[in-house]
Formats: sequence, structure tokens, C-alpha cells
Amino acid sequence: MTLVDSGLVASLLNLSPEAMHPTRNPTPAGPLLEGFVANEIRRQLAWSDVRAQLFHFRDRTGPEVDLILEHRDGRVVAIDVKASTSPGRDAFRWLSYLRDRLGERFVQGLVLYTGSDALSFGGRLAALPIEALWRRW
Repeated sequence: MTLVDSGLVASLLNLSPEAMHPTRNPTPAGPLLEGFVANEIRRQLAWSDVRAQLFHFRDRTGPEVDLILEHRDGRVVAIDVKASTSPGRDAFRWLSYLRDRLGERFVQGLVLYTGSDALSFGGRLAALPIEALWRRW
């Protein structure tokens, strides 16, 4: 059985909000945050006018991207989730790798993070606060 409620998982692991703060202890926060975002996007795809399939990307040589949204026409938006308040250029390592492999099919690479500002990193790469899942930009 897989638990998809990140709050329930944190409770069962006896993790307080303070213990999960990314600057204090990123280890449990990262996977729980990734699961939370993946489930939220999956839910939103159920009612969205845009039809896309949700995937995870992992190459056998190491590159990994948390979420891939692929439209029927082959266009791709790639998302990495970071339990960080200030993502740097290194947060885009695998998004850049995927962008370079997919070429024009790659529409946008996003890092969803725990900060508050929308940041452009050029080359179809940007960082958005996780709250962007619920508001228009």
C-alpha cells in the first residue's frame, strides 16, 4: 500500500513541521514535498482543459526529473521539486539535460521550490514557488 497524503505520512513518521523545515533537515522534507506536488498536479490534471500525461524521468546513467507533463502532441513541461528556499543554477541540471535532448518539444522546465519569488533562469527554465500550483502568474 502506498500512502499519498503527505501530512499523514509525516504524522506516521512522527515528523513535526519544525523537524521537516528544509533549512534544518531537508532529508524527510524533499520526498514528502515531491509526493505532495505530484499528487496535487495529478489531481489538477483530472479537471484541466489541457490533456497531458504525467510521468517520472530517470535515465540509466543518472539524470532524473521528478515530473514530466507530456501533451498529446509531444510537447513537454518538466518539473523538479526542491525543498529549498533559494534554488541555484545547479537545481536545473537535469532539466537542462532533458531540454537539450528533447529540443523544440521541451516547452518549459520548472523548479517548484519553497521560496516566494518567480525567477527566470533563461533557456526555457524558471523557478516558481510551490504556491504557483494554486494561483495564476
